[in-house]
Amino acid sequence: MEPVFCQRCGAATELRAIDGRDRPVCLGCGAVTYLDPKLAAAVLIERQGKLLLGRRGPGAREAGRWSFPAGFVERGEEVEAAARREVREEVRLDVRLGPLLALLSSEGETVVLAVYSARDFRGEPIAADDLVDVGWFAPDDLPELAFPHDRRIIEAWKALRAGVI
Repeated sequence: MEPVFCQRCGAATELRAIDGRDRPVCLGCGAVTYLDPKLAAAVLIERQGKLLLGRRGPGAREAGRWSFPAGFVERGEEVEAAARREVREEVRLDVRLGPLLALLSSEGETVVLAVYSARDFRGEPIAADDLVDVGWFAPDDLPELAFPHDRRIIEAWKALRAGVI
């Protein structure tokens, strides 16, 4: 959603073609607003070849479907810290992150997703935050996934295991 008012002076904005895209331009001061993507972080947690997924609860986007622990990075927060925080909030695990597994974006999407794998974790997962259930699933026997990026995360994990990346 484009801003209706300028963040600099508060005047109204209108869309104008700038650099090949429609961008909000302030009618008062002429400032152009460049709409940057939002960064989110996700974590793939594996145990004995199975992947940890959480079922999204009522009121959550794609409720009833399954996804990896993930959420938005807060302003001023390190991406890795956000990834660990989201795991704690959603499945009540403390994880040690491995290297970045994937950086995913899609045409027309406003979110860029940084995906980490967990090297180590403590505890047993418990559904919390906006989840109503958690489960361990074999990659060839998955429940209904919530988002297209979930399959892309699994593909990146398989490539890593196969030594392709």
